[in-house]
Amino acid sequence: MSEQPTVPQTSPYAVDVEPGTHWWCACGRSGNQPFCDGSHKGTGFVPVRYDATESKKVWFCGCKATAKPPLCDGSHTRS
Repeated sequence: MSEQPTVPQTSPYAVDVEPGTHWWCACGRSGNQPFCDGSHKGTGFVPVRYDATESKKVWFCGCKATAKPPLCDGSHTRS
């Protein structure tokens, strides 16, 4: 895909998740970062599923450059 995501922030989102399915925004256009709100419609992007099995803090990628979506891998420090 040649289309590049929008970068909503250059650091990760620290989110306290509850058990269940969460959909990470891959396009960067969502107004509900780091989660999908459907703003990707009409683009080549699709949200990434994240299944939480317990309540915990999760670091979701904010720069959209991670090699391990949806979690931050430190890519924002190498840009």
